[in-house]
Amino acid sequence: MSIRNNRTIDLFVQEGSDTGRRERVFLAWYRQQLKAMIPPLIEQYEAAIGVQVAEWGIKKMKTRWGTCTIEARRIWLNLELAKKQVQCLEYIIVHEIVHLLERHHTDRFAELMKRFMPPWRLYREELNRAPLCHETWVY
Repeated sequence: MSIRNNRTIDLFVQEGSDTGRRERVFLAWYRQQLKAMIPPLIEQYEAAIGVQVAEWGIKKMKTRWGTCTIEARRIWLNLELAKKQVQCLEYIIVHEIVHLLERHHTDRFAELMKRFMPPWRLYREELNRAPLCHETWVY
């Protein structure tokens, strides 16, 4: 894989590779990019918010950008976040970590979000402008 410019990524696979193979290579590359970006963001916000994430993972989700299992202190992040600007990934990480303090989207939740990431609503709007399943993959 190589990034040619802000709009084009060149994908190199063996000649004759089918769509499924091209998709697997592309998704693996996206996953690799996220795996490099996520740990420092989690560490930063664990310290700022004062909670610990026990485990995190990346998976393809059809309807959510992220999810949190409070009891296990585990967060899942959508692989689609690899296509978004880093601030959107950061927003989802903060959102899920804040759920470790406040389970529901209450006024307290909004206040905590504002405290730890003041422009959080801008990133939520950005994600809502291009919701999940909106974009198509071209391999």
